[in-house]
Amino acid sequence: MKKLLMMACLAAFVLTGCNDGKNNAANNAAQADSLNSIIAQKDSELNDMLGTLNEIEDGLNQINEAENRVVLLKNGEGATKRQKLKEDVQFIATRMKQNKELLAKLQKQLANSSIQGDQLKKTIENLQKLLVEKEKQLQALREELDSKDIHIAALDETINNLNTKTSNLTKESSKKTEVINAQDKQLNTAWYVFGTKKELKNQHIMENGKVMTGNFNKSYFTKVDIREVSEIKLYSKSAKLLTTHPSSSYTLVRDANKQYTLRITNSQIFWSTSKYLVVLVK
Repeated sequence: MKKLLMMACLAAFVLTGCNDGKNNAANNAAQADSLNSIIAQKDSELNDMLGTLNEIEDGLNQINEAENRVVLLKNGEGATKRQKLKEDVQFIATRMKQNKELLAKLQKQLANSSIQGDQLKKTIENLQKLLVEKEKQLQALREELDSKDIHIAALDETINNLNTKTSNLTKESSKKTEVINAQDKQLNTAWYVFGTKKELKNQHIMENGKVMTGNFNKSYFTKVDIREVSEIKLYSKSAKLLTTHPSSSYTLVRDANKQYTLRITNSQIFWSTSKYLVVLVK
C-alpha cells in the first residue's frame, strides 16, 4: 500500500514538473518574441536616424567642396568664372536650407523614438552649432560678393528666410513662454479667507450652513500662490476648516498666545480638492 502511494505521488510530481516545464517554455518563448520585437523596432528607428544623419553629413561635404571652389573663383575675372561662382554659391545656399530641414527631421525622429542616445543628442547639438557657423560664413560671403557687385538672388532669399525664421521662432518662443507662465500662475493660484460666522454670512460666503453656494464676495478672499504660502495665521483660539482639504496635508498649531496657525505641510495635496479655503474662527 505504501509503495502504491509513493508511486502515485511520484507520478503526480513528474506530471507537475512536465506542465511547469511547458509553461516555462511558453513564457520564455513569449518573452523572446517580445524582446525581438523591441530590438527590431529600435533597429528600425536607429537605421532611419542614421540615414538622415548620413544625408546631413553628405550635404556638409558637398557644401565644403563648393566653398573650396568659391575660394578659387571669387577673386577671378571673366564671365565664365563669375557664372560658375554664382552657381556654386547658389548651390551652397540651397544645400544649407536642405540640411536645416534634415536636421529638424532628425530631431523629430529622435524625439519620437524609444532610443535615448546621449551621444546622438550631442551629435545633433554639434551639427546645429556647425550650421549656425556656416550661416555666418554665408552672410560674410554675401557681403563680400556685394562689394564686388555680384548679386545672387537665391543667396539673398536664403539669408532673408533664415533671418525671418529666426525672428519668427523668437516671437513664437516668447509667446509660448508667456502662455506657459500664465497657465502655471493660474494652476498655482488659490484663495483663502477666515472669519467669524457673522462675517462670513455678511459676505454670503456661508449661507444656511453651507459654504460658497451662492453669489459670494470673492474680493473678500486673499489671493495666494500655493507654492509660496505654507502658513496662515488665524489670530483666533478657535478654528475650523469649512472647505474640504485632505487632513494629511495640514496641521493646526497653537502659538504662545494659544492662537491657531494653519500649517500646510503638502501644498499640492492640500489644494488638490479645492482652490478655496474657508476657515471659521471665533
